[in-house]
Amino acid sequence: MNKKILSKKVKPVKSLMQILKKRSGRDNSGQISVRHQGGRQKRFYRIIDFKRDKRDVEAEVVRIERDPNRNVFIALVKYTDNELRYILCPNKLEVGDKVISSENAEIKIGNALALKNIPIGTLVHNVELYIGKGGQMIRSAGTAASVIAKEDKFVHLKLPSGAVQRFFKDCFATVGQLGNITFKDEIIGSAGRKRLMGVRPTVRGTAQNPRSHPHGGGEGRSGEGMHPKTPWGKSARGTRTRNKNKWSKSLIVKRRRK
Repeated sequence: MNKKILSKKVKPVKSLMQILKKRSGRDNSGQISVRHQGGRQKRFYRIIDFKRDKRDVEAEVVRIERDPNRNVFIALVKYTDNELRYILCPNKLEVGDKVISSENAEIKIGNALALKNIPIGTLVHNVELYIGKGGQMIRSAGTAASVIAKEDKFVHLKLPSGAVQRFFKDCFATVGQLGNITFKDEIIGSAGRKRLMGVRPTVRGTAQNPRSHPHGGGEGRSGEGMHPKTPWGKSARGTRTRNKNKWSKSLIVKRRRK
């Protein structure tokens, strides 16, 4: 996606915005449950249409905007009945293009349709895990999954991680690879910019005191002195944390690691 086509100094649609509360990694009891989160610049949340549930109605791309809450660009689309919505912007989608969400939609970038109607080899994003719930997977910049097989009531997708997973054939997905592909090459440039993004510093365990981290303490500079551990005393190397009894385990055909 060429950044020159981004709409600059354009205010987002007010009806598609809401206040985004800043919790700084704290849960409902006020305790830190997610580390390394802190103060950031104020930002509004843009309401994204992950469901693409306005079926069989064509929409035109009005403009492409930057969303401060995600690394992929978003596209403002206007339906023929004048309703406005934000969608994730695929690579090569441009202002003036037409998109539609339909069971019988054309295999074209930005169109949303059921996985069973998407040919093998097609790149897709914004894939549903549950029928009708809206896209939950493949939503970050530059990512795409590839349709590689179809069987019975499932469609096999190869995910960006290299894993192969089965999805229900009636789940909707959007055609194309997501834009802003060069996001991963962006250099933050300064610690201050990271703080404005809401990210607090990460400190090595060996630099902390022994009450804060198992690796802490010792005179002068000292090593870990033990098998590497997390701040909570769990093994930090090689321990599998995936839930063995999770229902979705049966949907994984091939893991990303051997």
